Amino acid sequence: MEQNNPKSKQQHHIRSVDETQTAVPPLRQQQPTIQYSSTAILNIHPKELAKNRIISGFSDQQTLAEYNILRTRVLQRLRANNWNTLAITSASPGAGKTLTAINLAISLAREVNHTVMLVDLDLRKPNVARTFNCAPPYGILDYWRDDVPLDEILFNPGIERLVILPGTRPVHNSSEILSSPKMVNLVNELRTRYASRIIIFDLPPVLVSDDVLAFSPYVDAMLLVIEDGQTRKDELHHTMELMSDINILGTVLNKSKDKTSPYYYYY
Repeated sequence: MEQNNPKSKQQHHIRSVDETQTAVPPLRQQQPTIQYSSTAILNIHPKELAKNRIISGFSDQQTLAEYNILRTRVLQRLRANNWNTLAITSASPGAGKTLTAINLAISLAREVNHTVMLVDLDLRKPNVARTFNCAPPYGILDYWRDDVPLDEILFNPGIERLVILPGTRPVHNSSEILSSPKMVNLVNELRTRYASRIIIFDLPPVLVSDDVLAFSPYVDAMLLVIEDGQTRKDELHHTMELMSDINILGTVLNKSKDKTSPYYYYY
């Protein structure tokens, strides 16, 4: 569940290390996507992660198993189509798409055959870093506007094989940014340089803006998060109409109240 808790006043220690010592080592036979010499590493207490429902802080085996099922199904579809980019969205706000993107990225990173990058492209309401209770000095907008190098923006949340490209301050002209030549070039660079990297994009809800439609040509497929008991049929119908030309990998039923059924459903 996505939460709107205020930012923690605690400042997490971020240390910069040489890339050869980072928790996200390059795989064999890979060429680096971005030339950088250091990656920030966040050390976050598992209790803080669990408080925000991030699975790397969980001991609940049932929840972990549910995300592992989602991971396996996603990997099967990605590999079958030779895809390596996946966007996470929802019909309307509050469905839990950011938390789904985070936990899916973590679960994917636990597979040793690839690395994972999670990119916060919900430019109107960036929440990935906030869900980790951290406030990075730079975000993807600083790269787009001011040419801040990505090695000063990327961070590792203490999880092996996972790096995060966060967002920071919100903007209103998000669809124009997402379809701009500089952003398109960045996405193409990220998706082509690492042969075994999976990239997860956290996008805004479909019905709040045209961002998903503007960005859809640059991603292989999308995963749609539905909130049990809250996402209305007319919202879902309209969303599916808008996404009719997009590869929809599947749907996730989130916040299900039926404790006897699987957490995730695929269509």
